[in-house]
Amino acid sequence: MLRAFSTAATGMTAQQTMVDVIANNLANVNTAGFKRSQINFQNLLYVKMEEPGTEIASGINSPSGVEVGSGVRVASTIKVFSAGELENTANPLDIAISGDGFLQVTMPNGDLRYTRDGSLMTNANGELVTSSGYAIVPAISVPIDAVSVSIEKDGGVNITDSSGNQSVAGTIQLARFPNPSGLSGEGGNLLAENKASGTPTTGTPGVNGFGSIQSGFLEKSNVQMVTELVNLITAQRAYEINSRAIRAGDDMLQTANNIVR
Repeated sequence: MLRAFSTAATGMTAQQTMVDVIANNLANVNTAGFKRSQINFQNLLYVKMEEPGTEIASGINSPSGVEVGSGVRVASTIKVFSAGELENTANPLDIAISGDGFLQVTMPNGDLRYTRDGSLMTNANGELVTSSGYAIVPAISVPIDAVSVSIEKDGGVNITDSSGNQSVAGTIQLARFPNPSGLSGEGGNLLAENKASGTPTTGTPGVNGFGSIQSGFLEKSNVQMVTELVNLITAQRAYEINSRAIRAGDDMLQTANNIVR
C-alpha cells in the first residue's frame, strides 16, 4: 500500500513541473521570438513480482507476468521551433526571420549567443545591437550621417546618407544548428550552444536553407493560448487524480487498521 503513496507522489511532482512549464509559456505569450517549451515524461522502474514466461506447469509457460510500476519522471523539456506570427512594426530596424536560423550576438565576455528576437537598434557608436544592447555578429555600424536604413531579405543593410548616396554597411548572417531544440535558454531572449545542439553553421539569409529576413516585422511567440490552457486543465486534473490515489491508499490503510478495534 505504501508503494501507491510514493507512486502517486511522483505523478503529482511531474504534473507540478508541467504546470510550471505551461506557466512560463503563457507568461511569454507576448515575448518576441519566444519558442514554447514542451515537457516529456518517462515511466519509472517496474517491480517484477513474476517474470513473463515463467513455467507454471510441465511444458507450460505463463503468457504474462506480474509487474507494478514505480511512477513517472520528467524526462526532458524541449523547445518547439514552429514559426510564430509576424507582426508589422513599420520600424526598418525590426527584423523577423522567415524560416530557419538565429541571429548571432556577442556577450561582454566574448561568448556567442543566439536569438530569434529581431528588435534591433543602434547604440551610441552606431552599431546594430539587440534591445538589451548586445552587438550582433558580424558587427555592423550605421554612419552618423545616415538618413535612412533598410534591411534586405538577404540580410544586406543599406544606408542612404544626407547627400542621397547609397551604400551597404554590412550583411546580417544567420546561424543554424543540427538540433535547435537542444539549445539552452539563457534568459533575455538568448540561447546558448551546447553538446546537445551541435555546432552551428553560418550563412547568408535566404540561401542554402537559411530563412530570409523580413524588415519592419517582428516574429511573435509561437505560444497558442488555447492549447496551453487545455494542457493546464489536463495537468490540474491529473494532479487531482494522483492526490485521490493517495487518499484511497490512506482509506484502505485506515480500514485495515480498524479491523483490530
